[in-house]
Amino acid sequence: MRIDLHSHSTASDGTQPPSDVVRRARERGLDVLALTDHDTVAGHRAAIEALPAGLTLVPGMELSCRRGGQSIHLLAYLFDPLEPELAAECARIREAREVRARLTVERLVALGVPVTWEQVAELAAGSPVGRPHIARAMVAAGAIAEPALAFTPEWIGAGGRAHVSRYALDPERAVRLVRAAGGAAVLAHPKAAERGKVVPDEWIGELAAAGLFGVEADHLDHDAAAREHVRGLARDLGLAVTGSSDDHGELTGHRLGCETTSAEVYERLTTTAIGATPVAAQAH
Repeated sequence: MRIDLHSHSTASDGTQPPSDVVRRARERGLDVLALTDHDTVAGHRAAIEALPAGLTLVPGMELSCRRGGQSIHLLAYLFDPLEPELAAECARIREAREVRARLTVERLVALGVPVTWEQVAELAAGSPVGRPHIARAMVAAGAIAEPALAFTPEWIGAGGRAHVSRYALDPERAVRLVRAAGGAAVLAHPKAAERGKVVPDEWIGELAAAGLFGVEADHLDHDAAAREHVRGLARDLGLAVTGSSDDHGELTGHRLGCETTSAEVYERLTTTAIGATPVAAQAH
């Protein structure tokens, strides 16, 4: 089995609608795909309705967390999306995301970048506006050559001239919320040094004590040393190890399936998380 447990659609900051993401996943030879848009399950229904034969969808979400001023991403799988406390926190995060985006656009305009809220919202196409949409607007305005250049101290990266912080969950609380909703939580790309998102080992230990299911080791933002370190940490803490593409469509080069998770870990995930079930394509 080929299993990719981290992907994004236009329901958050991917460039393709959920229907295209699942179609492309099957074309890339995947058997299982998790759709994990940021702080939302809005893309699940469209993905399920478009599931091609041979592909199973794992309903998921990537939760925005923060500790000590550092952004941390938590992948949540097979949880009950109607669990009141988790749903309320996701709504709060999404509302804060729009406030942040509007303030970011204002700061960019003040810095001489000719972008407008209307342009950014059009790129989001009805989805919650995120920094990748702003980055694409900056490219269109000629301020930068590619979206990745926006996420630097010069622009909207952490500590950047136009950076705006926003509400996010404490990661330990997020792990407990996911578990209370019947789901399982995996720490996304914990040693992504180039992103400036290196989660200290001590924090990972605390998350494990709070009920963390696993850690994402095989990710393109991890070099060989980082992957080995994460695997060793997982062994010490009794955590599962996952691998995923973190595909965002055009933004990441259409890389679905470039990293995968073992069938053994997938089986463990589906027996641990009971808030929802994987969905297989329906016969037509």
